Amino acid sequence: MLKKAIAVVTSGGDSPGMNAAARAVVRTAIYEGVDVYGIHNGYSGMVHDDIEKLTTRSVSDLIQRGGTFLGTARSKSFMTPEGRKTAFENLRKRGIEGLVIIGGDGSLTGGSLLSKETGMPIVGLPGTIDNDVWGMDYTIGCDTACNTIVDAINKLRDTASAHRRIILVEVMGRHSGWLAMMSGIAGGAEYILVPEVAYDLEEISCELKEMYEAGKRYSIIVVAEGAGSAVEIGKIIREKTEIDTRVSVLGHIQRGGSPTVEDRIKASMLGEKAALAIISGVSDVVYSFNEGQVVGVNLFEAVNNTKTLDPELVRLSRVLA
Repeated sequence: MLKKAIAVVTSGGDSPGMNAAARAVVRTAIYEGVDVYGIHNGYSGMVHDDIEKLTTRSVSDLIQRGGTFLGTARSKSFMTPEGRKTAFENLRKRGIEGLVIIGGDGSLTGGSLLSKETGMPIVGLPGTIDNDVWGMDYTIGCDTACNTIVDAINKLRDTASAHRRIILVEVMGRHSGWLAMMSGIAGGAEYILVPEVAYDLEEISCELKEMYEAGKRYSIIVVAEGAGSAVEIGKIIREKTEIDTRVSVLGHIQRGGSPTVEDRIKASMLGEKAALAIISGVSDVVYSFNEGQVVGVNLFEAVNNTKTLDPELVRLSRVLA
């Protein structure tokens, strides 16, 4: 049976392309003659009834913007069965029959619990710059974030070369090294430190010292936050090499900015797919891309499995260092 009303929510850390995805959900639903509601401030808005009906004009002038027009926030209440029950009742009283969740692993886990406990149909879209959701090789925002990091590396290389410095660039990735690995390879980094792969600072320091003695002018080291503090690693390298070493922690600048063409197009395609799926009665599926094709991954499998870093990327980073 086709749904008459659906809702869309963005949750967890914001990522460029969330607006494009939400826009596609809204306009697809309206095109299909279905009412669509927007939930403000993530699961917190669902619990506190911050929900409004959307129109096509509600999502105009958005596709080029980073962040999320719906807002996002953490919600301790939603982490409890009572909070999820309240959220469900707020959806049900408006006649909402399905929910599209755009967010990362934690947000999708929350959606899986809501589905299990209340029976609310859920379709997920992976919105996270970390690209760490199992069963897919793309998440909304990862391409833009990677380009932001590479742009920073390009700028840091100029000053590193001018002063013969070692520069460490700390990027996001508490549990996943995808951002660090991809941006490090694309940015020509000498070393890429990720939480999935062990490294030896003594060995790295010795190699750096030898390279500088042979005439090397600069070195870039990309560090995923989950691999250790770049500030502390930089101190150790400076002490062991006696080479001028600086650290740049990029922080939340990685989340912002206008989404790339890839993030805009893929997010739009996934938004349409999610809307059509939830309207037609599909539930407990996360849609994304894998090897260039749109794939549907079981929601419970997506949140209960851990994505691993491609060993080919690790190998390539060592070959090209």
